[in-house]
Parts: sequence; structure tokens; C-alpha cells
Amino acid sequence: MPIVPLHSSAPPAAASKASSDCPPLALIHHPGYRIALPEKHPFPMDKFSVLKRLLDHQLAQYPQAVEWVTPVPADEDDLLQVHTRRYVHEFLTGTLSTQAQRRSGFVWNEALRERSVLAVGGTLATVREALARGLACNTAGGTHHAHPEAASGYCLLNDIGVAARQALDEGVRQVLVVDLDVHQGDGTALIFADEPRVFTLSLHAESNFPARKRRSDLDVPLPKGMGDDDYLDVLSRTLDEVLPRVRPELVIFDAGVDPHAADRLGHLELTDAGLYRREHHVIERCRAAGAAVACVIGGGYDRDIEALAWRHSQLHRAALDVWREAHGQPALFGPPT
Repeated sequence: MPIVPLHSSAPPAAASKASSDCPPLALIHHPGYRIALPEKHPFPMDKFSVLKRLLDHQLAQYPQAVEWVTPVPADEDDLLQVHTRRYVHEFLTGTLSTQAQRRSGFVWNEALRERSVLAVGGTLATVREALARGLACNTAGGTHHAHPEAASGYCLLNDIGVAARQALDEGVRQVLVVDLDVHQGDGTALIFADEPRVFTLSLHAESNFPARKRRSDLDVPLPKGMGDDDYLDVLSRTLDEVLPRVRPELVIFDAGVDPHAADRLGHLELTDAGLYRREHHVIERCRAAGAAVACVIGGGYDRDIEALAWRHSQLHRAALDVWREAHGQPALFGPPT
């Protein structure tokens, strides 16, 4: 049964139809992003399929506006670019210890393995499409807590790390990771601690998971309760500092929605409109700086899966608006009201 969004915002009248003069925006999705989990498992696995259905509903009027790209799973060599051989072997063969599985937040099974390598493949495809076109968005990804040797915090494999490393191997000279998940991107920071060609930036709630933070190239810890305007001011000033300093060819943008006021694992107070404004600002600024931008959805934790998927969809709505504006076409969405 199609999911009808609880929220809606009418497109501007001038954008009654998508123009053929604007090439489609690449969106990456695979139905395998969602697998069954045990009842009452705290990870909101259904959000991936609900997000796709919600986007299909929102974009039904604009069939030429986007191109859906289906990814393939990452392979073992991809994973070994950032993870230890022992961890990759244990993960792929299902020989992780009980303690290691507990740290991950999941009990290992073959479906979880296949889903995890597919999600990494999705971010690899997102980066490839972004480098080819200028901008692309995944409907999954952002597993930034995965360390080289272990899973952590519902993150089994570090898709950001794998994709950034492959981009370097294929000739990209400088990568910027803009991590706006409410939790610090500790795994990504650790992976690239000694890699000057990858600059890791993390804006996160100061008093939140992980308890032991790793050192990013730039960490911006935020006080509990920060709302839209203060958050966006800090973000804007941070990008003003970082973009001319790093001069990235590629930006990997982790657009976690757990800074939302209703998120059960976040300590910040962003609204739906604040999320849209954040995504639009990051993508627009990074594209204006000459970088290709690959977006992943990051974290978000709400038992209301439709409300959660709506928050994640702000990334794709904002990206499409930036994309169209850059091609001289009117935006389709704008911030929700």
C-alpha cells in the first residue's frame, strides 16, 4: 500500500513541472537496504523502504527530475581499504564474537551481512555519480562509527571511509567529510587520522555517544538544546573556515537527522525546516566551492517511522532544489512549513 506522507508542502507555482532543460539528479537506492529485524529491535530498519516510497510519492509529479540508480554490493577488497583483514574475515564469515556483536548493536546473520555490503556499495555508487555529475544522494549510508577493527553503534562497515579511500585511489586529490550527525564521527576520524588528503569535520552534540571521542581534523561540539538559527550560524561560519582551507574536490556529506528536536537519541532542537535549510546550505556552499557532493542519510531514531523518513527526505528535497537552481530552474520544494 503506498505511503501517504503525514506532512506536505506545496511546490512553488512556478515549478509546476520539471524542466527538460535540467538533467536529472542521481538518487541511489536498493530494496535490499531494508531487512527484517527482531521485533522491538531499536534500530529503525524500516526507514529505508519508507523513505523510498515517500520520495516516490513526492516526485510523482516530476518523473524527469531524478534518475534512480541501483547499486551493487561492495566486495572484500573494497572493505579492506579501511578495515583490518581480521575484522573483514570475521564479519563476512559470521565468526564475530558475542562481545563484538553486542558492540555492533546487531546479532549477525547472512541477511545482515548482505545488507551491510550493499549499503557500502550504495555509497560507492553515490560518490561515483557525484564525481560524474556534480551531486548525488543515497537513501542509506553514513555508518561513521565503524572502526577499522570493529563495529560500533549500529555501524558495521564504514561506508564513508571506503568511498573516500576509493575516490583517492581513483585520482581525487582532496576529500572533505562534512559529518552533521548528532553523534561524533569517531570511526571515520580514526580511519583518516593520518591521511592528509581527507579532512574530517564533525559538528555534533557535545554530551552524547560515543563516550570516547576520536579526534577529527575539526570537531565542533555543540551544547544541548541548540536550535535552528544558532546551529545554522555555527555551521555557516565553520564552512567559511574549512572550504577555502581544504579546497576539496569531493565532499561526502553525512546528513544525519538525529539533531532533530524529536529524535530520541539526539540532544539538539532542529526542526523539519531547519533540516532542509541545513542540507540546502551545505550542498549549495560546497557546490559553489567547486566540489562534487555525495550525500548519505546518516542517523535518525524515532519510533514514528514515517515522521523519521520525512526528516530524511529533506536531504533529497534540498538537493533537488539546489540542483535545479544551479541549472537555472525554479526549486520544486523549499523548506517545509
